[in-house]
Amino acid sequence: MEINLRASFGINGKRSRTIKNLKRAARRIEKAVKNKEKIILFGDSDLDGVASIIILKETIDNLVSLLSKKSKRLFPPIETYFPDRKKEGYGLNEQALFYLKKKVSPPALLISLDCGISNFEEVDLAKKFGFNVIIIDHHQVLKKIPSADIVVDPKQKGDTYPFKEFSNAGLTFKLSQEILKELLSPALRMSFLELAALATIADMMPEIEENKILILEGLNNLEKSQRPGIKAFFSILNLKEFSSRRELISKIISALNVAPIENHQHQSFLLLTAANPHQAIKLARNLRQRSKFHQIEIRALEENLKDLISKKEPLPIIFEGSENWQLELLGSVASRICRDFKKPVFLFQIGLEWSRGTVRVLKGQNAVKAMESCGKLFKTFGGHPLAAGFCIENKNLEKFKECLIKYFR
Repeated sequence: MEINLRASFGINGKRSRTIKNLKRAARRIEKAVKNKEKIILFGDSDLDGVASIIILKETIDNLVSLLSKKSKRLFPPIETYFPDRKKEGYGLNEQALFYLKKKVSPPALLISLDCGISNFEEVDLAKKFGFNVIIIDHHQVLKKIPSADIVVDPKQKGDTYPFKEFSNAGLTFKLSQEILKELLSPALRMSFLELAALATIADMMPEIEENKILILEGLNNLEKSQRPGIKAFFSILNLKEFSSRRELISKIISALNVAPIENHQHQSFLLLTAANPHQAIKLARNLRQRSKFHQIEIRALEENLKDLISKKEPLPIIFEGSENWQLELLGSVASRICRDFKKPVFLFQIGLEWSRGTVRVLKGQNAVKAMESCGKLFKTFGGHPLAAGFCIENKNLEKFKECLIKYFR
């Protein structure tokens, strides 16, 4: 299995085509390290974003370590940033950029992972501040791409790589291979594959072709992982209590996906990069407990929403929002409502001026194209065909609803 994976992921050079701009991004990151530039890794706040940041950070750390031994030079620490979805929404945002400008003081290399492909104004602002911007994203590309210095997204125009359905962590794993090449040790490679496999499942990417191979190898010896954060879950969870090994892995993913963000640091990031086994077990227990409570909240909101929908006149879509809803619950609830009612679902948390929401649609439909038809109404929107998100001014909500009804009618 490893031979096939190594071939399909380019280690043996058996693919003549590579993902557009992947080599450019690798060379630019190498240049930044060699020139001791300040580097910021900005990731989305789900497991795919967390795994992407860990893979790239540890890749750069290894490169720095090798260069440090040769030159005895000091390199600036890598800055990581995860946006708080409750306060900042999804992806690059103005609040984060002002914070990073003050803390890091450009010029610096800002690498956006698992977000950025729909952040046009934010990328312009980042460049205005003096940041050099690389976008590593796997989400659906809109009619244009941001003005970043380098954009890596297999779905962008002109990308001839045959497989398009990577998780962002899978994409970052390929970037890591391009940076380290033969310096990527078997142990580090396996550690990255474990993270990429969990992220691919968590992001519900199709388990076909390269993803299927990645998952098979990444999960093959997960119980024997050398990463204390992963080992911690196998210490606190008993496989006999679950119907299958895959169910246990699903519980691990659920726990990692509900981790809170404090001071722009993600608890799942802290767990998965923890060196101390005792600290890792403590963090894993906390996240497992949080996940159980999270599931209770999801079920309660689901039942309340079903009751609300049943009392309303049927429409081709389900379009509901409340100032009392928690944004982090809406994705799971929208998935269940979409499945049960067989309709596109748009759920949102109403803020003082802006509403942030999540979208789930049926197979064969496209959430991003649906919102693109109403594009002028948004501050930002984007995602995958079946699952996406948006930020919109409250005054435009009714127009958004009317546009969607017209689109899906």
